[in-house]
Amino acid sequence: MGSPLPEIIYEDNHLIAVNKRAGDLVQGDKTGDIPLPELLKSYIKSKFNKPGAVFLGVIHRLDRPTTGVVLFARTSKGLERMNAAFKNRETHKKYWALVEGQLKQEGKLIHYLLKNPKNNKSRAFLRPEKDAKEAKLSYSILQKGDRYTLIEVHLETGRHHQIRAQFAAIGHPIKGDVKYGARRAERDKSICLHAKSLNFLHPTTKESVILEATVPASFTPFLP
Repeated sequence: MGSPLPEIIYEDNHLIAVNKRAGDLVQGDKTGDIPLPELLKSYIKSKFNKPGAVFLGVIHRLDRPTTGVVLFARTSKGLERMNAAFKNRETHKKYWALVEGQLKQEGKLIHYLLKNPKNNKSRAFLRPEKDAKEAKLSYSILQKGDRYTLIEVHLETGRHHQIRAQFAAIGHPIKGDVKYGARRAERDKSICLHAKSLNFLHPTTKESVILEATVPASFTPFLP
């Protein structure tokens, strides 16, 4: 048996990033499955022979069936500064997604998303609704197929299930995302949504860091 850890794509004194697999939890939930922070704490404790508790801060999240770049903080300074960078939209994330059907051209989507905590799902409206939050994204087309389109997505807002809900609302749900109307599930219960890259200024050195995560095998037949 190999390590339960996903691939580590970046590591220094303040930060650590992984290429999250479908099914990995960024934060613990009612399933009781071991979340990534606990796996990473064990890895750091073992690698550096650290006594006592290991600090690891969650900076941002990805949905459980989603794959790609997730960044964690190894110090409180790193956590505080990266939290501020995400809040102030000083980071840049790029997603790849396979959506059902043929998208004709690149574009921009604007909806108003209302989260339903009971079914952990967001509903997209074209006009403002009570308690709904504005959601904006832009996308370009990387590859067209007979049944699916490979797209690159840039978020302008960070709402609950935003990419999933918005593309479902225009009749192009993400491949495998049966929660949002996809025709069928993937065997591994993943959805074809991948956080491809994350670009930010390092919290202490202020140098530009670009993290890239290899797409999972489910994308391979559709790559250009």
